[in-house]
Amino acid sequence: MKKNMTPEYYKYTRFIVAVLVVLALLAVLTALVAISAGSSGLTIREIVLTFLGRGTTQSEAIIFNIRLPRVVTAIVAGIGLATVGCVYQSILRNPIASDSTLGISQGAAFGASFAIIALGAGMQNQTGGGVTISNPYLVSVCAFICSMLSTFIVLGLSKLRGISPEAMVLAGVALSSLFAGGTTLLQYFAEDVKLAAVVFWTFGDLGRTSWREIIIISAVVLLALVYFMFNRWNYNALQGGDQSAKGLGVNVDAVRIVGMIICSFTSSVIVSFVGIINFVGLISPHVLRRIIGNDYRFLLPASAMVGALILLLSDTAARLIVSPVILPIGAITSFLGAPVFLYLLFKGVQKR
Repeated sequence: MKKNMTPEYYKYTRFIVAVLVVLALLAVLTALVAISAGSSGLTIREIVLTFLGRGTTQSEAIIFNIRLPRVVTAIVAGIGLATVGCVYQSILRNPIASDSTLGISQGAAFGASFAIIALGAGMQNQTGGGVTISNPYLVSVCAFICSMLSTFIVLGLSKLRGISPEAMVLAGVALSSLFAGGTTLLQYFAEDVKLAAVVFWTFGDLGRTSWREIIIISAVVLLALVYFMFNRWNYNALQGGDQSAKGLGVNVDAVRIVGMIICSFTSSVIVSFVGIINFVGLISPHVLRRIIGNDYRFLLPASAMVGALILLLSDTAARLIVSPVILPIGAITSFLGAPVFLYLLFKGVQKR
């Protein structure tokens, strides 16, 4: 124990380290289970041997071409969405702030719908009779542009009208309604095949990413994490209010605006590639706050691990509940997140 460290703080840091180690081990174990889950009957031993270069040709094809990209996408997307939600809740001082409540997910859905319906990026798979996306990059670009548009509108209101952080969340809710209405109108006039393609995209799917998209998402999430950890003390200072943070030398406006841009950019990139996955950014920080508190030095990495765990477990459940049918991952996370959202609203009403 360091000389300048009190016994209570020493116990607290040891507890935090233990929590982080347990979460990391759970994430690794869950990832191995997710890779083994399925009709191929792969065992954990076969997976480990394949990673060591001693697997069969069949196991290598299944793991590296099918299972591993999906698992890595779940881990990276879960980390990104959870840390973004954690930072949103700090800089906006609102426990329900996330990409789902700021219009980002709904903006992405509108952009994807526009690309599929108006620009013809959705088509019917003639061989299997199913629906596929003929131009996924066009859909991703349009989804990204519209999701970032929501951010710039909220930031514009903040700079021009000086609205409070709490009002930013309300503006995001209004934009969510606006984008949802636009998406509904597009769907109303769409052909059946294009409408099916829109619904397919909005379900959310971790299996639609290739290694190229995974690298893009990973690079964005990694850079965002570095920025978030660099500003962890600023986020701690914001918990005492804007005036308190300014008294500690924090440039509150810069931290808030740059943080919102980076958070929105990160979540927009993730959503544009994997579709709508709600509530991961809302659930993860709140689960950890009850265990380790509000210190962002520890809350950020812990939330990242819980986000990866939630998405891994949700995707594994989506693949196994009615196998071989794969349920929409967005539906699974919504079933988890909606009760938490209602609980937070009810808790806020009680406090008043």
